[in-house]
Amino acid sequence: MVAADMILNYAWLILAFPALGLLINGLFGSRIGRRPVAFIGNAAVAGALLVAIALAFAVGSLPEGTHAFELELWRWISIAGLQVSMAFLLDPLSIIMILVVTGVGFIIHLYAAEYMKLDDHHQRLDDARYARFFAYLNLFILMMLLLVLADNYVMLYLGWEGVGLASYLLIGFWFHKPSAGDAAKKAFIVNRVGDFGLALAIFSMFAFLGADSLSFESVFHALESSPVSIAVVTAITLLLLLAATGKSAQLPLFVWLPDAMEGPSPVSALIHAATMVTAGVYLIARSHPLFEAAPATMTVVTIVGALTALMAASIALVQTDLKRILAYSTISQLGFMFVGVGMGLYVAAIFHLITHAFFKALLFLSAGSVMHATHGELNIDKLGGLRNKMPTTYVQFLIGALTLAAFPLTAGFFSKDEILLGVFAQSYFLYAFMLFTSLLTAFYIFRAVYRTFFGEPRDEHVYEHAHEQPRGMTAPLWVLAAGSLLLGLIGIPDLIGEKFGIERANWLHEWLHPVFENAAEIHIQPWVEYALFVSSGLTALVGIYLAYARYRRQARWTLGLQRVFSFMQPVLEAKYWFDEIYTTIIVRPLRAVAGFCASAIERIIDGVVNGVGTVTTRVGSGVAHLQTGYLSWYALSLLIGVVCVLGYFLLAG
Repeated sequence: MVAADMILNYAWLILAFPALGLLINGLFGSRIGRRPVAFIGNAAVAGALLVAIALAFAVGSLPEGTHAFELELWRWISIAGLQVSMAFLLDPLSIIMILVVTGVGFIIHLYAAEYMKLDDHHQRLDDARYARFFAYLNLFILMMLLLVLADNYVMLYLGWEGVGLASYLLIGFWFHKPSAGDAAKKAFIVNRVGDFGLALAIFSMFAFLGADSLSFESVFHALESSPVSIAVVTAITLLLLLAATGKSAQLPLFVWLPDAMEGPSPVSALIHAATMVTAGVYLIARSHPLFEAAPATMTVVTIVGALTALMAASIALVQTDLKRILAYSTISQLGFMFVGVGMGLYVAAIFHLITHAFFKALLFLSAGSVMHATHGELNIDKLGGLRNKMPTTYVQFLIGALTLAAFPLTAGFFSKDEILLGVFAQSYFLYAFMLFTSLLTAFYIFRAVYRTFFGEPRDEHVYEHAHEQPRGMTAPLWVLAAGSLLLGLIGIPDLIGEKFGIERANWLHEWLHPVFENAAEIHIQPWVEYALFVSSGLTALVGIYLAYARYRRQARWTLGLQRVFSFMQPVLEAKYWFDEIYTTIIVRPLRAVAGFCASAIERIIDGVVNGVGTVTTRVGSGVAHLQTGYLSWYALSLLIGVVCVLGYFLLAG
């Protein structure tokens, strides 16, 4: 216990390492060269990972009945009854999050050290921009750790905004491209909508719940003790949901994520896999007592997640850019997690968050290897046959695809199946809905596999220049591949564990139980659970086979099936016209208002300012004529002035 307390009291070191990396590379990186920059950037995250592992053991060794440790660093805000501390909450949930962020983040940093030697035009990246990139990566890790370690909503908001800033800098890293700049601005603006919801929610907690410190514990305690109406709680949770939909790219605020592909591939992996996009899921899971007190909001969370999962999966069916396929896949998988937290399946949602971090980072970084090998070409209609040129990348991408498709016994199979089991226990219709989405997932990801790595090359020029990437890029991905295959072991269903004589096989459930101890448990008959395992596995196999029949065998019946559903092609290619709708109802009206202000209001302001300047100038010019330089004129003026003053006083007297 003493050793655990000693380790936990030094938890601040997990922020110190990336902060130090940010400062050194940000201030001196352009002068010290690439190797030191890469070493410092990687060492900063490696140090944070080691601290995270030590903290995990320390929290695990806390006495029975103690599952959390609060570390107050300093009193941050003390004003008008509000007492906010800069403090850490170290509990099983935050430990899981910091392990994922630092673990997957470290692999991405290793990969980036080699990847970022060249820019998107395959030209050598200069030392200053190389250093700037690693400074931004360290900033991202720093802010994400701050977010998940926060003991209160104000500190969480600080990390939340910091992650938004870092994502803006990273998405727009290739700022010489207008598309990258536009994507960065789009991500920043769309997320401000969600962030506004989070700010209003925090204000409401203080105003209506009377939570004077805004710590999670004080908010939840105030919820139980104060006579607050369910309408107020529902309003607060809906605002939190708005924030979550922004960060986790759910309906209606998902439109920024596909465009964020304009950033370098390591950025895509970092944002779309392990860190930023999972913040919304974490926010709902962390705030689960609030959401459970607002059943209507829980229903909305579930509906938003389900609709987003199907919508994004259907759009991915027709995308031709490999990274955009993965981007819509991320949106869809986050929808599964939202369904999980919306139905009270918190452990299942966090389980899928963990496995998704590994297999999606693996897919994005493998796609980055393809992009490097083809000099930026990611159109799957121009690729083909790359498994012969890039056998290692092919195997790595295939492992990620199998896990995403929930192929039996992969980590994705176990995590997604746990969500589906819980959904089945509460709604047969929603289960069928999500199972169909799983079918689409298996189909679109193997469409990408077959179009990219199989068949004859469809662009000889691209194929001729393709080559396997250096070990600096491929070697770190084997760690992600191993995680994608084996991480399911941390959440093996107890039903299967019992067959092998393993008690409490679902380690993750046991670990997170103290955080979600009041969550409802799902009870399903063993034979039903086995049947659901089989149906989930068959769904993945059917989806893979359909992609094989359509894109490898070119089976006639698949072409006929495609023609039957051809009416959906324009809808999916237009991405349900969300961007056009936003442009019509938001962007154009705002531009019209801005144009009016520029043409009318600014003219008035300019007229007033220019008028004052003109009057002042003319008065000055007129007065300037009084300065003639003749002493006789000055003497006469003085005499006239004296006579006027004396006359005034004599008349006044």
